[in-house]
Amino acid sequence: MDDKCIMENLLLTTKGACDLYLHGAIESPTPNVHSSFKNALNDALTMQDSIYKAMSAKGWYTTDSAPQTKLNEVKTKYSQSANA
Repeated sequence: MDDKCIMENLLLTTKGACDLYLHGAIESPTPNVHSSFKNALNDALTMQDSIYKAMSAKGWYTTDSAPQTKLNEVKTKYSQSANA
């Protein structure tokens, strides 16, 4: 297993943990439990960001920019539905 594959696995695992912590915070029955899940989510998001930045720096995680026309279409669509 190469470094890129390991980093991809770490990123996917961390994203999964973020999802679980988010739902734990949403469904938490007490303030203490909510706080614990919220802190765990923040830590996991920080870790996810670090992994993403490391992968991006090596060219292992690239993103494509959306064309400005598409961004404008979406902005118009949702601003119209918000005003309806």
